[in-house]
Amino acid sequence: MAQFFILQLRPEDEAADEEYEAFLSRGGLEALDVVRVRLDQEPAPSAEELSEASGVIMGGGPGCVSDPPEKKTPVEAKVEAAALSIMPTICERDIPYLGCCYGLGILTTHLGGRMGQEHYGEPVGGIDCALTDAGREDPLLSELPQSFRALVGHKEAVETTPDGAAHLVLSGDCPIQMIRYKSNIYGTQFHPEADGDSVATRIHIYRNHGYFPPEEADALIETVRHEKVTVPGEILRRFIRRYG
Repeated sequence: MAQFFILQLRPEDEAADEEYEAFLSRGGLEALDVVRVRLDQEPAPSAEELSEASGVIMGGGPGCVSDPPEKKTPVEAKVEAAALSIMPTICERDIPYLGCCYGLGILTTHLGGRMGQEHYGEPVGGIDCALTDAGREDPLLSELPQSFRALVGHKEAVETTPDGAAHLVLSGDCPIQMIRYKSNIYGTQFHPEADGDSVATRIHIYRNHGYFPPEEADALIETVRHEKVTVPGEILRRFIRRYG
């Protein structure tokens, strides 16, 4: 099969490496199945490369697209610009795309939806998600359980669904947990690649990034390691099987 691009927005080596391995292991991928691109270090794929790929998976990161420009570090600004640069090609050509957390923010911003930090940010941990009517009919989600646990942790969230996008998954504190644009372009607020150990690693790395009081890190790690999440990983595997 053609390879998937895994585009990473995390500038921290340990976090980027953990996320990459999580996409491989939970997605059922081998290293030969993917082209890994760290957007803090490498240019974004060209339109031709994107069109020849099986699909694109974009991960999370510590930045927020809703931060004012003056608050973004040079690396955050560089990564965000590179990520946004590929979205016209993805959306015009309906190239298979799965944007996870920050990757959802990139998709939403490109489509003209509103990202914000005032209403729907969620603390690090497990949440209950549910399929919407559109989600039950979506080919990636059909016959999955109506409700499931997922792992999250984000300061910003989608406040308005972009025009033309289908709302697929919701949760109590963050209504828009997953969307689809056209036929093949998806975004999730939750992390389909993450398990408890993944999030525990990220808690350690980002303990001073404002997601939670630093003194709560150890307790959070203990809590997330007991979370049992299965459906989000199945969504990732279905995306890979469908387009690979």
